[in-house]
Amino acid sequence: MSQFLQVLLSGLATGSIYALVAIGFALVWQAAQTINFAQGEFVMLPAFLVLVGLNYFDLPLWGALLFGLAMSILILGAAFKKLVVEPILPHGGITLVIATIALGILIRESVKEFYSAEGQPFPSVLPSDPINIFGAVVSLQDILNLVLSLGIVVLLTLFLNRTRTGRCMQATAQNPAVAEILGVDVKRMVLYTFLINAALAALASFLITPVYLAKFSNGETLGLIAFIAAIVGGFNQIRGALVGGLLIGVLDNLVATYVTAEYRAALPLILLILIILVRPQGILGTPEGRAV
Repeated sequence: MSQFLQVLLSGLATGSIYALVAIGFALVWQAAQTINFAQGEFVMLPAFLVLVGLNYFDLPLWGALLFGLAMSILILGAAFKKLVVEPILPHGGITLVIATIALGILIRESVKEFYSAEGQPFPSVLPSDPINIFGAVVSLQDILNLVLSLGIVVLLTLFLNRTRTGRCMQATAQNPAVAEILGVDVKRMVLYTFLINAALAALASFLITPVYLAKFSNGETLGLIAFIAAIVGGFNQIRGALVGGLLIGVLDNLVATYVTAEYRAALPLILLILIILVRPQGILGTPEGRAV
């Protein structure tokens, strides 16, 4: 029982970070009706921005984290919307999808050339001491990752549902034309969506990189799993992204521990196929979500 609890908690901690990344897919879809296939690289890049702050500007850790967060919001939020999304979106969603794939390759190869192809140690912002929970020995960092990730999701949900700006953002996502008629500043709401996505990607990067090192290739696997998590939970649903991320994280750990670790990489794909066959709109998605 203690081993099962340990595996479960570890899976939830990893899955909660998948959920943060998956929410980014949902936000970009709601804002631009497209899929950002550079989302994985959006999570990889902030870690290297922090390392630049530490190693090139000699900033303290918290200063480097703030530097990484600010630069991520500027580059992956404002600049991404202004320089990539706005010029290309009028030419169609497929064109923008291709552009995000190219952007992901550009970010990945640029980091590889500028920094290194080798994995770089990344300082942990959270204590990693082991703790005992009902006989299960788990890392304190895993527990805090889970708590922080879930807290961020709860705060985002409250912001979207309980504040005027959040409701305006939802109205813009549902019907931009009607929202504009009702006096909503649609362009500003879309910008807020991209900025929030960039901030979530940076936070996910700060939480997961101490475990996996800072590597230029981190975005490929993380982006794929988060994309699958978004589809499994319901692509245009924030709560669906949360459920999908947690489910994949837990199942991955359970299968690796009690069945075999040899085919764990195939698990998300198997889950994706089952969901598409049984419930195409995702676990928490609506029938309209089938179009996504």
